[in-house]
Amino acid sequence: MKAALTLYDLAGAEPDRRFSPYCWRTRLAIAHKGLTVETIPWRFTEKEALAFSGQGKVPVLVDGARTIADSWAIAEYLEDTYPDRPSLFGDGQGRALARFINHWTDSVLHPAIARLILADIHAHLHEKDQDYFRMTRERFFGATLETVCQDREERVLSFRQGLAPLRATLAAQPFLSGDRPAYADYIVFGAFQWARATSPFALLASDDPIAAWRGHMLDAFDQLARQTPGYDHNINGR
Repeated sequence: MKAALTLYDLAGAEPDRRFSPYCWRTRLAIAHKGLTVETIPWRFTEKEALAFSGQGKVPVLVDGARTIADSWAIAEYLEDTYPDRPSLFGDGQGRALARFINHWTDSVLHPAIARLILADIHAHLHEKDQDYFRMTRERFFGATLETVCQDREERVLSFRQGLAPLRATLAAQPFLSGDRPAYADYIVFGAFQWARATSPFALLASDDPIAAWRGHMLDAFDQLARQTPGYDHNINGR
């Protein structure tokens, strides 16, 4: 019998538009483990709904009496609590390498994508979240959302060039983790799913090996990621 989990998952104006890159890491990790989960839509200003977790951000996973926040902590919890199910990391070295991917994605890939899609994210938020999002993100970037995304048609070319190590890896093997996807793939894919769910702007050229990988990730686990509303233009016809 499969275990049933509850996951608090960031949603846009539409309850089924799930766009958090961190929540997508967790949703795919749960699917990888073959566990069932109920996802509860949550929005930025609903801090009281997460008070039980002792903090105010998603993902938050509830497994019986256990509450775990933070996508990396959740991945480690799933791996250690359900060792009889498919491994997210493969071995100790795999976990260590996934930790590097986790930090690279958070510190390099996410900021680069944010500078291309922030204004589009704002447009998809519930109206009660829009002022909060604008205030916090403009404070962080030191500019308006519109200014941050200005001239993105030109800047996306340097963004694509910066993905060269990722592209070379995926040109040589189907997934970052080798022949099959694992948590390192879910970390990086979460960033592209964040953009897909909120922005019509094409981050990748259609012939990019990263785009082909992205398509395979969208189809994984019975098209779990493809089922959320999003933009699928100009990416290998998907």
